[in-house]
Amino acid sequence: MSAVLTVGSPALAGYSLFITLLNSRWINRRFSSQSVDYPNSLSAVFILSSLQQVPLRLHFHHVYDSNFPSLVVLPENDSWWKYFSELVDYGHTWSVASAISIAWVVVAFILTVANPPSGAYASDSQTGTMWLWLIPIVVGWLQLSPKCDFDRLRAAYDRADRYARTGHADTHIGMSPPSAPRALTITTTEGDVMSPDELLTPPVFNYSRSLRWASTAETVFLVFKGASGKAQSRIPVRSEAEWVESDYIKDIHPSNRRGSPREITAYCVQPDGVRRSHWAPGVFTRMAVASCTSLALQWGTVGAAVIVPYFTPTTRIGCRSLGYLVYGGISTLILAMLLMSSILAHYSASHFKRTSLSFRIASTSSHWLRRVGKLLAIINSILVVLASVFQYSSVYDTCFCASNVIGRGKAAYAVIIATTAQVAQLKAAWIAAFVLACTSATIFLGFVNLLLHTQL
Repeated sequence: MSAVLTVGSPALAGYSLFITLLNSRWINRRFSSQSVDYPNSLSAVFILSSLQQVPLRLHFHHVYDSNFPSLVVLPENDSWWKYFSELVDYGHTWSVASAISIAWVVVAFILTVANPPSGAYASDSQTGTMWLWLIPIVVGWLQLSPKCDFDRLRAAYDRADRYARTGHADTHIGMSPPSAPRALTITTTEGDVMSPDELLTPPVFNYSRSLRWASTAETVFLVFKGASGKAQSRIPVRSEAEWVESDYIKDIHPSNRRGSPREITAYCVQPDGVRRSHWAPGVFTRMAVASCTSLALQWGTVGAAVIVPYFTPTTRIGCRSLGYLVYGGISTLILAMLLMSSILAHYSASHFKRTSLSFRIASTSSHWLRRVGKLLAIINSILVVLASVFQYSSVYDTCFCASNVIGRGKAAYAVIIATTAQVAQLKAAWIAAFVLACTSATIFLGFVNLLLHTQL
């Protein structure tokens, strides 16, 4: 289904890539701009950025939950952060599938450049430009190196979890009771998510996890911020203890990080009056930026495929240009529907009363939008493949298509011999389409590399 979604909606594939980059950059900036300097904060940022391909669940819902604050505060958990960050620090290399995907698009585009239009008919150049969006998408994901191997991530988490300790009152410091729930988990059950797409690890499904991931990342940041603020004020976890100086200025003595479960939780909470929203700061801005960027890539390449047949004598909308327009339009609609589905699903997750009317409306609408969006993706992927096949067959060589009856109606006519002006116009349109497609793909890939190299 991931391949169908990618081909059916290049805008969705570009959005998932760009929102992942923006989220990583946001959480990096969140920690650095607020001067959060607490042990393991850098490891937390790296782990959060690396786990956008899996659904995360954070067990920290009220002031009596000490599991996650214990994971942050207790010095015995330093090994957990260090070990887990090392386990998820792996990358992807070029695979056969990705190399073939890039190769056939490059070959098609080279044939496009080598076969410019001439005479009264355009060449098949629009097919090459239409598929050009695939290059920056594939290259971008390879550079980002997403962690999509769910089993590997679960195994890494299980291995690292052996080092996790909680601050339960009925245990000695540094020991974890066997029944204690995990503070931060990688969930695998549909009951823990509002949309089943959150459980799917291929990169194109990142759109469904971005809102919940941002909310989880914001909660992690606030816990670290609370602990960091207390530490910078030289306040130990134990309320009656004195601050113990460390041998190194930047280190915090372990005795300053130990206390009872209630003290550990109180150490990490925000000041009175500060309420955390279910929606992470700036999340809709990042969604808007990712949407606009992905739509620019899609319409820069698909739009280039529309330009050439539109200015081919006879000009205006015809069979070729209409097919590409419909493909781009449905792709944009799929992006809008699936984004709205993810917003409604995240809104539903904020309702503790699952019997309320607003919850039922939001949840039902989210499911239907997701299902219809996927159905449209299947239809659209078939449509674009058929459009490419028709382009190289005789389907578009009929009088109906050659005379652009769709755009001209009763005034349609067929061009037998093109005039010099018509040929010049066609060549200018071909050059403009070529430049538009290349520029769109290059700028998108440039933005991807810019975000990758300016995380902090």
